[in-house]
Amino acid sequence: MEASQAPSNATPNPNPNNDFTNNGNSILSSTPVWPTIDGPFGLSEEESLSYARRFYKFGYALLPWLWAVNCFYFWPVLRHSRSFPRIRPYVLRSAVGFTVFSALLSSWALTFAIGGERLFGPIWDQLVMYNVADQLGLTGWS
Repeated sequence: MEASQAPSNATPNPNPNNDFTNNGNSILSSTPVWPTIDGPFGLSEEESLSYARRFYKFGYALLPWLWAVNCFYFWPVLRHSRSFPRIRPYVLRSAVGFTVFSALLSSWALTFAIGGERLFGPIWDQLVMYNVADQLGLTGWS
């Protein structure tokens, strides 16, 4: 009977997450331990610098989706302003580049989708690509 009674100051199921000691791997810490989203399974800081630099540079080679991948993969670096100062400039520039690219692509797509023939007038038939096969006589329809 005595063993089944817990002391009044002990909790029956202590939560291990309530230990707020100076743990570098805590979610509550202000700086991340790893530069990538996959944590300890990810890249070292030197490899991360190399990948972040490559993703940033290849984004200029008309592959701006790599900027989005760079931002996603190095999210801890992007989120915390004081973490990994060597990697952060590449990730931050990738975020700005992808934002500019997305704004330009969206405005171009919306201009053609919403404006259409009313906006461009008679030159619309030369701008659109859905009638290229008809213009070149590749459809075989007469």
